[in-house]
Amino acid sequence: MRSQIFQYLRKVQLKLVQSLRNLSLNLKFRQLKFLLFFLAVMTGLILTTVGIPIDETISSVPATTYKTSWIGNTFRGGNKWVQNYIEGMYVASNGTIYTNSHWDEAGAEASIYKDADVVAILRDTHGWSRGGGEAITADSKYIYMAMIQGAVGKIDQDYPAEGTTWYCVRRYDLSGKPAPFPGGRGWDKSMLIVSNKSEVTGLATIGNELFVSDFATNKIRVYNPDTMQEKRSFSIARPGAIAVDQQDNLWIIQRKNASNPAKIVRYTPAGKQLPQQITNVSVPTAIAIDHQNRLLVTDNGTRQQVLIYNIKNQPVQVGTFGNKGGIYSGVPGEVHSLKFYGLTGVGADKQGNIYVNSNGFNNSGTDLRKFSPSGKQIWQLLGLFFVENADADPQSDGLSVFTKQEQFAMDYSKPAGKQWTYKAYTLNPFKYPQDPRLHTSPDATFVRRINGKPFIFLTDMYTSFLQVYRFNPAKDGKIAIPAGMFVGTRGDGKAAMSGKWPAYQPQKGEWIWRDRNGNGAFDQGEYDTSQDYPYMGGWWVDSKGDVWKTLRTQDGIRHYPVQGLDAHGNPIYSYRTMKKDKTPSFFTDLRRIEYFPETDTMYLSGFTAEHPSIGDDAKAAGSEIARFDNWSQGNRQPRWRIVVPHDTTGKREIVTAAMSIAGDYVFSVTSKTAVVNVYNAKTGTLVKTLKPGPEVAGESGWIDIPQGIRAVRRANGEYLVFVEENWKGKVIVYRL
Repeated sequence: MRSQIFQYLRKVQLKLVQSLRNLSLNLKFRQLKFLLFFLAVMTGLILTTVGIPIDETISSVPATTYKTSWIGNTFRGGNKWVQNYIEGMYVASNGTIYTNSHWDEAGAEASIYKDADVVAILRDTHGWSRGGGEAITADSKYIYMAMIQGAVGKIDQDYPAEGTTWYCVRRYDLSGKPAPFPGGRGWDKSMLIVSNKSEVTGLATIGNELFVSDFATNKIRVYNPDTMQEKRSFSIARPGAIAVDQQDNLWIIQRKNASNPAKIVRYTPAGKQLPQQITNVSVPTAIAIDHQNRLLVTDNGTRQQVLIYNIKNQPVQVGTFGNKGGIYSGVPGEVHSLKFYGLTGVGADKQGNIYVNSNGFNNSGTDLRKFSPSGKQIWQLLGLFFVENADADPQSDGLSVFTKQEQFAMDYSKPAGKQWTYKAYTLNPFKYPQDPRLHTSPDATFVRRINGKPFIFLTDMYTSFLQVYRFNPAKDGKIAIPAGMFVGTRGDGKAAMSGKWPAYQPQKGEWIWRDRNGNGAFDQGEYDTSQDYPYMGGWWVDSKGDVWKTLRTQDGIRHYPVQGLDAHGNPIYSYRTMKKDKTPSFFTDLRRIEYFPETDTMYLSGFTAEHPSIGDDAKAAGSEIARFDNWSQGNRQPRWRIVVPHDTTGKREIVTAAMSIAGDYVFSVTSKTAVVNVYNAKTGTLVKTLKPGPEVAGESGWIDIPQGIRAVRRANGEYLVFVEENWKGKVIVYRL
């Protein structure tokens, strides 16, 4: 009954508000104030009378309710999420999957999966200079995980000395708790130090023996798993992953180096090399034995397949699993159950089910799949993101969403977390090995249309570059083709990008690269060069495709109008056509910029004399946001200035990291608390705050990137607000 009364009163109130709005056109200000006051009082009295809290009344702001959802991870967070990526994987006979990786932001470097679920997370793998590794195995009593322990200055608590790193095997019980042993090292005595020089690269067990690939000394070391005492060792060059066949012999990947190709060899447990070997796998990355005693090998070269060998005598390849060419077969980049990409793990259970993990390239993210013996996909677990944000194709009305390497189709009629479908992986390292995504760490996406054609622009955590990608569906399917790149001037006078990549870059100053010959590579004669102030605040790409850049100086706005598309479809930008503009005088340190040519409206953020920065917080968006109307006509008087949450103590507890404008609202997000503040774009007044809802366990990681929030207004008036959530591998989506 209360609910029915409340709904009726809401309708009445909305009608009254609309009537007042119409009436206000013919009323003086004081009369209007009285009527609004009368409405508020009467509404409060009525709602109090029927027992409905006053804070449930309608706001005069349309965006009063919101829902939380997410994309990129199978699980919402809380006590379940798919880890950032998997570098080592072991599948037990009952289908339990043990995984290992060097890093997961939330501490799930080593996880246990079964039946499309997260069973457990191995504890204490994160922080205190600790990290995971690339090998893991288990027996009936313990889990054995390769890990790294660095120095933290606590030698008395059994940490390494400064300048020393332990490359260890750490023992756990089957629930994921560290299992200490006599003579164990580390603060809880569960670590076995194998090397101080390089990582453990392979692990396997046979009966009561643990086999460890010690890459640094070119040995396989054998330990008693109960005592963790070394029993013996034998030599093998460049040992990597290990699998054990049904005759209890070892199959070991010998990794390639500058003078030796990779191969797979066979040894007895005692260390005698057997004659069987496999030399025709281009890039073997993982190895396992299936229930038929066949050898499964992942080839992470151009084949992107699992190769299957009969090993009864001399190994003979008897089959493959997965499409030849992986994700680049058929329509390149289009996701399909049997199209792999960046293979790092394979395994099989006693029922003949096959498990395959793809990481993408440059550790794109986890894509773990289970298949029936006939090759039908049974389930898929995804953890695709780490420090990145999303944007929607402006012609899709929010239904086609891109991140730096992925594309998703959205269906907002579905429940939270089920609205996204993984459609495409847009990176091809074989056709475009100089793709900047393979050599840098971009994290935030702008999707724009220029002359009706889609383009992706990517920037990074430190605003040091802006990358440009085009599409050619006829030749490259879903692949994003490197088309251009902006790089800023370095403060030390050296080349803008350190290292050997990209080729032919200018030796000092900044540059704009354009793929003039259309091959997606950085070639001689493709750079436009200049030199400018080295400290940047932010990038923006407007709806026309014009690029904007802010420098942290009084002469701080750069505008690169797009000069059309070249013969290969690349946007044309140049320093010759670049326009400079001064920073509005009240900003002392300009950070973010968003310009809207349709309305000639400019939004800027940064620090001001009234609200200065405490120290040099390079990642902050500033202390104020200002709106300017008629920007192209020279107006530099702000329509409004608003103070946003910023650091006033030096502790960085409250910092606004990013802003985004869409429709009638300005959205900003704070760094550590991930609170989204929503302001009226016309007046600058705060109208709403958004926080992670129960759909994502009410939690978020820190906002670490300058484009950590991206808002989109749909045709139906709904707002989509994408927010980086790097802690548990997803992007939060608020629907307003």
